[in-house]
Amino acid sequence: MDPLKNTNHLLQNKDYQKYLTKIKICEAQRKFCRHDVSHYLSVARIATIKAQESGLNCSRDLIYTTALLHDIGRFVQYENKTPHEIASHELAIPLLNTLDYDTVEKDVILDAILNHRNPEAKAFSKIFYESDKISRECFSCQVEKECDWPTQKKNLRIIY
Repeated sequence: MDPLKNTNHLLQNKDYQKYLTKIKICEAQRKFCRHDVSHYLSVARIATIKAQESGLNCSRDLIYTTALLHDIGRFVQYENKTPHEIASHELAIPLLNTLDYDTVEKDVILDAILNHRNPEAKAFSKIFYESDKISRECFSCQVEKECDWPTQKKNLRIIY
């Protein structure tokens, strides 16, 4: 049995791959943090640890699927200024319908996507918000001094 069955199915989805390509094209000249599979996996790994530490009972598959989807609407934001959490939420719905999650699990994933920029998020969405923020490797970024993130938000040391 594949513990990341849904995650791996999503990764092979043609529409999902098309969205990844669109983001890569939009961010080709971006010098700051990019929104790619490497970022998604960092978020997933941190969220897995944080969920376990908090005693939250959710599968790694759900966490990783959420991570793969949370920024998938970035290209929409670049194209028409729609906030990417809203675009990601909308793009995630048909993608989730190709996966083996029940309604409650889909709702948990969609809520985390919609709230991954919301510091007031609760439960899994809060873990996901925190994991997304601390996944950034500001401590080793060559353009950290040019970044517009406030110093107090930057990750200048390894936390997870």
